[in-house]
Parts: sequence; structure tokens; C-alpha cells
Amino acid sequence: MANKMLQFVDVSQKTPQKRSAEQRREDFEEIYQRYDQSAASEQASRCSQCGVPFCQVHCPVHNNIPDWLMLTAEGRLEEAFEVSSATNNLPEICGRICPQDRLCEGNCVIEQSGHGTVTIGSVEKYITDTAFERGWVKPALPSRELEASVGIIGGGPAGMAAAEQLRRKGYQVHIYDRYDRIGGLLIYGIPNFKLEKEVVQRRVKLLEQSGIKCHRNFEVGRDATFQEIRERHSAVLIATGVYKARDIPVPGVGLENVVPALDYLVASNRKGLGDNVPELQTGALDAANKNIVVIGGGDTAMDCVRTAIRQGATSVTCLYRRDRVNMPGSRREVQYAEEEGVKFTWLSTPEAFVGDEKVTAVRAQRIHLGVPDASGRQTPEPIAGSSFKADADIAIKALGFDPEDLPSLFDTPELQVTKWGTVRIDHSTMMTNLNGVFAAGDIVRGASLVVWGIRDGRDAAEGIHNFIQEKITAQTAVAAE
Repeated sequence: MANKMLQFVDVSQKTPQKRSAEQRREDFEEIYQRYDQSAASEQASRCSQCGVPFCQVHCPVHNNIPDWLMLTAEGRLEEAFEVSSATNNLPEICGRICPQDRLCEGNCVIEQSGHGTVTIGSVEKYITDTAFERGWVKPALPSRELEASVGIIGGGPAGMAAAEQLRRKGYQVHIYDRYDRIGGLLIYGIPNFKLEKEVVQRRVKLLEQSGIKCHRNFEVGRDATFQEIRERHSAVLIATGVYKARDIPVPGVGLENVVPALDYLVASNRKGLGDNVPELQTGALDAANKNIVVIGGGDTAMDCVRTAIRQGATSVTCLYRRDRVNMPGSRREVQYAEEEGVKFTWLSTPEAFVGDEKVTAVRAQRIHLGVPDASGRQTPEPIAGSSFKADADIAIKALGFDPEDLPSLFDTPELQVTKWGTVRIDHSTMMTNLNGVFAAGDIVRGASLVVWGIRDGRDAAEGIHNFIQEKITAQTAVAAE
């Protein structure tokens, strides 16, 4: 190890080659090229093999990062893949879209010492993409089949992770999803320049090859009641995510071309998937030759502004009520957006959407950050007399997402939710107040990261397994009497 690792003093940090901003504006392809084997090995060798690996501590799924970096440096890629995938069901996706600057890489010891972080995400992506190419990634075929079945409502990251974990144990797993493709926001919410859809689709194909049944275009309440799904399965997992767009109560919000972020992103992603999208054909959700204003400061807002650039917008402006330091989205995404031509107007908040029938501008007000609130963040305070206008042919609201009213949607008023509308669970088991009904992902924790959805899905799978086995043991004991 001494010959291969701890090379951070002699080997400089080098990310994969990044395509120029001019090239990126012309298409929806991923912006980074992939490491070749020598570059991946060299960058992995920079790891200091810490006694306390803070990269692993700050990874929600606790990836054994130092070990798979060492294996990569030694050229033992198949073993590196096995270690990486042992804790993460979607490593090739996390390698692309995790905000590593806030998680593993941001807490890398050599980053803190000034040598530049190990490029963990890029190495993770390289390992798994190589594993797919060389045929090392196999369907999760169990050693024995179990009679018990599990129904999973929602085919996003949490549902996919839980499904694979349960299938490995031998359960008969069914995923029910309201959309025509499995993947949730991985398919419809995240643009191709961050996550090409073939990457998600090949993972879904693996799930189906393992024997997992995917029921697409399936809506609870329309195609079956929630109670009927409960009766079909030994346990049920709710992993619906959160899709209800937050609104902003200002005049003009009902004007034409004032649209929720997800509507805009879904339309763009569907076009990339080859679907017919009338809203793009009519220009309603097409930014070409238009002034675009995006309101918000999270990763969804960054997806919108960068999509608008690629659609050929005349101008793209992002309004955010706090400053760059307090922005919730990835700082790397902000950097990429600025490189591609997005204008950020910090410390500003909309007062009104201006126009007769269609929006023509967003009237905004300058903000001063006041005293910290209960969360420790400074409270935005409007500055009197500071109004200004930003031209807008389309205004996109990227203000975050809230849960849908599941007790009503599922016609199950007894399902307990929190004051925020998220499903209430016992976090030690991931079970709701309904026996045999579990929940995981954003529907429990609110809009969050994909990697947290994976972690929750894995935890829920373990809770479901324990529940079913305890029930079988109890039934066996009764029968024996």
C-alpha cells in the first residue's frame, strides 16, 4: 500500500476532462469525460488512507471509500466494484449526481490540509461504468425463492434500492409506479447533462432481469386501492417521493408561462427520451430565443437554468433571496451555470409577475440578510424602495417540493403524517403506524438527495425483512401448538 497510496504530495488533483462551455451549451451530453484506467488509478492513489475516514463518515450510505480507492490504485477493479456496490445500489448514479463537494469530497482530509480532495465521485463513476462494460454487474438472483411478496409504491431511488435488497433475499417484489418509466426523478427530473437516461434504464433492466415485477402507469386509487395492495402482499413500502410544487403567493402568479420547475424539466427530459411533447412544440415550455427567469437556489433551479441555456434561451437569470454562500444547491452547479452563461441575481425575491395574459417580466425586490432564525440561517428582509424588473418570457418556479396528501390520495385517513405532510414512521424499523406498511425516502424526510433515498430504501428493506420473518416465526409457533 505504501507504494501505491498516499501520493497526494507528489500527484496533483486532476478531474476528468471537462467539455468547454461553448460545447456544453449545444447539447445535453454529460459535461465531463471519463477517466481512463491510468488516470483513475493515479487519482485514487492520492488517498491518504485515513485512520478515521471522514469521507466515509459523511457518506449517507457509508461507502467504504478508502478501500475501493486502494483497490482502484492497485488495478483490482472488479474487487473495487464489489466493495463499492456492497453499500450502494446505484453507485454509477451517485458518482454522477451526488453533491460530493458537500459530502465525501468536502470532508476529505487532504482537502482540509490544502492538497485538493481525492476525486471520489469521478473514480466511483469510472469503477461502475467499467464494471458494466466488462459484464461484472449481474442481476440480483437469490439463492432461494420465498413465497412472501412485497409491494413497493414508487420506483424512484428509495424504491429501487429497497426492491433490489429484498429480491436478493428471495422475496417476490412488485414496484408500482404512476409513470410510464421506472426511475422517478432520475428519469424525469434530472437533465441528461447530469445523468444520461441510459444509465438509469440499464439499472432498471437489471432489476427486471432479477425477477422484480414493474407495474408502470399504475396509480393507487385508480388501478387498485391501497387496501387491495396491502392484501396482495406481506408488506408494503411507500416510496412515492414528493412532487407537489411549492408556490409563491404574489400577484400575477397565475399568468401564462409562469410554470413549475418540474413541468419544465419533465417536458425537456421526455423530449430527450423521444416522446412527443406538445408543450415544446407550441413553445410553451421551450426556452429558445426567450428571456428566462428562474426563481430558487437549489439543485432543481440549477437544472432549470442550465436546461434553458441548452434550449437556446436569449438570456437566463436566476433570482435567489440569499447570497451565494447560503445557497442550498451544489456550488459546483452554480459554477457550471455561470460558465455556461447564466446570470445570478443574489439577494432578490419576486414581488410580482408582470403581464396581461402572459408574463413579460418578474418584478423583484432587493434583500438584506438579517438576524439568524431558529435554523441558524440569516433571515431575508426586503429593502424598501429597491424594486427592479427582470424581463421574462417564461418564469420558472423552483421553490422546492412538498408531499402530496397521501391519506386522502390513498383513501387511508388512518395513515399518520407529520405536520409537514411527510409520512410518520418508527425510524428504528421504518414502519408506519399501519402494521406491515413501511415508508422511505423523500416521503419521509422531505425533498432530499438521491443518496439519502438509497440509504432509506436499504434500511426499509431490512425492516421489512425482519417484520416478515417475525410474522412467519410467530405463525409457525402457533401452528406447532
